[in-house]
Amino acid sequence: MSNIVAIVGRPNVGKSTLYNRLTETRKAIVDDMSGVTRDRHYGLAEWTGKTFTVVDTGGYVAGSEDLFEIAIREQVLIAIEEATVILFMVDVTTGVTDLDDSIADLLRRSKKPVLIVANKVDNNQLLNETHQFYSLGLGEIYGISSMTGSGTGELLDETIKHFNEEEPEVSTLPKYAIVGRPNVGKSSLINALIGKDRNIVTPIAGTTRDSIHIHYNQFGHDFMLIDTAGLRKKTKVKENIEFYSVMRTIKALEEADVSILMIDAVEGIESQDINIFHLAEKNKKGIVILINKWDLIEKTHKTTKAFEEQIREKIAPFTDVPIVFTSVTEKQRIFKAIEAASKVYENKNKKIPTSKLNDVMLPLIESYPPPSLKGKYVKIKYITQLSGSSPIFAFFCNLPQYIKEPYKRFLENKLREHFDFSGVPIQVYFRQK
Repeated sequence: MSNIVAIVGRPNVGKSTLYNRLTETRKAIVDDMSGVTRDRHYGLAEWTGKTFTVVDTGGYVAGSEDLFEIAIREQVLIAIEEATVILFMVDVTTGVTDLDDSIADLLRRSKKPVLIVANKVDNNQLLNETHQFYSLGLGEIYGISSMTGSGTGELLDETIKHFNEEEPEVSTLPKYAIVGRPNVGKSSLINALIGKDRNIVTPIAGTTRDSIHIHYNQFGHDFMLIDTAGLRKKTKVKENIEFYSVMRTIKALEEADVSILMIDAVEGIESQDINIFHLAEKNKKGIVILINKWDLIEKTHKTTKAFEEQIREKIAPFTDVPIVFTSVTEKQRIFKAIEAASKVYENKNKKIPTSKLNDVMLPLIESYPPPSLKGKYVKIKYITQLSGSSPIFAFFCNLPQYIKEPYKRFLENKLREHFDFSGVPIQVYFRQK
């Protein structure tokens, strides 16, 4: 089960700075997610061996020019429902405001752990000013400076105490999550796949209360579908539906083996789709891209190829991903998507014998050795696949520190070319021999 830490608070208290510190600037605790910079609202962080997802609600306020209280209130309600721990950020230099009071009022009624984070505590005198926030009635105050990072260690130590323990795996079946932005046809795909014969479906309560696991077993396929679409009616969520779907997607992605990312053919691939794609990649999940509503597109003999090229360009450098064009309403090629997901799952669990790896890769390396650096030559002696939930390869050599990114990419491409790892992120490491 995914642990999600949501940073909430009124505008300009420093939410994004803390988010950046947790997910970017502190290299020791982060694996930053590449994507469209202005849309980076969620990323992975790690503290003392515990990995979690950080969500910055700041970027989701409706209307970038005018920050509405209603929008902030909606986001707090979503955070209360979806997050494991809520960091309520306030500004020590301005003190308690009316908006802080109304946010605190919502948080007091929730049953979620809330930590008050008093930001901009840049000296001891300001540390004394943090006591005013006890009036919010939410318990302990954590004085930090998100700019310099002081106090964030103590804050994170307390945060991880409230995490949910990983639950034991219930099923050994492959798990496919259907993810994507709202209204791309996720629910329609589920309905088209399971059909009207409910005997083939066993809804099982998932490890999180908001993702439904559906056991699919027909036409030679046996797997669990994780459905994140339209699970409960949301009266409060209008402006922030995108934010809400992101919270859902994060949880589903972390549970799944393969993500089926649905994209609306009419709207094309958008920044949110790219973010979801990179989050799946960072989590080392298999990926299939499903282009829905393809029946609504006027086509020539070049349309499919052009659309595919455009998508691969936007998801680069990881472009070795199956792309399936479908129309869920017309039931066109929906089973092709399942076949593609099964193949990706197979690729994800593929183990290449060491002898075969070396027979194929060493002659290639000999023909195209790593470039020399400062007169030193790198000699790669042998290669082996390490055990892991996704393919990891170790290349043993004399000077691992001299191998640069372009050559690493070359080796990854050769592995893909010869062993078919389509749809699966590969990790390549260089070790001292």
